[in-house]
Amino acid sequence: MALQFALLFAAHGVALPFAALWFHARGLDGAEIGVLFAAPMLGRLVTGPLIAVWADGFRYRRTALAFLAATAATAYALTGLVEGFAFWVPLWFVGATCSAALIPLTDAMTVRLAHRFGFSFAAPRGLGSAAFVVANVIMGALLTRVGVDAILVWIVAVNVLMSLSARFILPSEPVTDGGRTRKRDRFRGLGEMARDPVFMGTILAVGCVQSSHAFYYGFSAISWQAQGLTESVTGLLWAFSVVVEVALMWWGEPWRRRRGIGPLTLLAIGAAAGVVRWGAMSFAPPLWLLWPLQGLHSLTFAATFLAGVELSSRLVPGDRQTAAQTLSSMLSAGILIGLATLASGPLYDAFGVHGYWAMAAMAASGGFGVLLLRRTRAGRAPGQTGSGDVRPDAGEAGETDFAQSPLPPP
Repeated sequence: MALQFALLFAAHGVALPFAALWFHARGLDGAEIGVLFAAPMLGRLVTGPLIAVWADGFRYRRTALAFLAATAATAYALTGLVEGFAFWVPLWFVGATCSAALIPLTDAMTVRLAHRFGFSFAAPRGLGSAAFVVANVIMGALLTRVGVDAILVWIVAVNVLMSLSARFILPSEPVTDGGRTRKRDRFRGLGEMARDPVFMGTILAVGCVQSSHAFYYGFSAISWQAQGLTESVTGLLWAFSVVVEVALMWWGEPWRRRRGIGPLTLLAIGAAAGVVRWGAMSFAPPLWLLWPLQGLHSLTFAATFLAGVELSSRLVPGDRQTAAQTLSSMLSAGILIGLATLASGPLYDAFGVHGYWAMAAMAASGGFGVLLLRRTRAGRAPGQTGSGDVRPDAGEAGETDFAQSPLPPP
């Protein structure tokens, strides 16, 4: 699982910060890049549930991962072989959709294996973040010596390796312990979770904080280039943000669990850090200040991500983990961040780095959602639950119960 995460984020570590440079070099403006990146995110409203149901139809979890990585590699390769916005939109849509679907499916598989074999989910996931760092640094250095086509070559090659790894190296983890489920039952399970107000409110709060990264993902490289920073410095800045992310997953997460800090508190901390980070970024800070602001990525992304995975896994039964993680990803890495990315292009064209203020507002709305969730859980009757086995009334607004992860301590 650590190898699969490493390959997955070696691809994302180049696509997220540098894909915009490839399209910008081809003549696209900010609004066009925003549309290109937002289309697959918004499409997850449909593609997310369909891929989740499709993936759960296989005997083994690895099968869907192999198919998705191979399809992504093909779509990205064709993107580099054609010319024009009209061709790039559908090809990037397919590639980005498959790449994004790999994350919740890999998360769900790792959660299951971690629970079964007694390792921490954060350990292999942290290695994926480390691979993100390495990819950042290598590509940043390469772009000072070679052309931007190296970006697509890297993404295609890593996706090919990921497909082979999924097919031949990943364990034969079954999708369900009791055999395959009918497609109708899988869709019914999705519908039940979508009607659960606690589950949906939770992933909405997580999604607001995660989606506040949209402007940063799409336009940090371009805005830093305009400030006079080189591509190698951009790679190092992104790499540093993920180094602190790895540190939180490998050392901060075990400390949090020993201290009994629940995921709702962790989510609130991530939201507050987002307000600080994006508010400061809107002033185009100098390089010396960018480093500590990038350090806040450990809270705005990593803490929020871990809180979301833990809350989702606690709110639904074990046989619906794929659907739960997909719904969460569909909202946070799909609809919400898609709308934010769609708005980011015009925001950058009109206001430059001041567009970060909109991201600060999104992070603040996630923090407000945490307050509503605390009140909702505090007001539930004793023993009343959502779609899973969580006891929202336990402890202070359910925080004590949520602090107990379904995974054994690291």
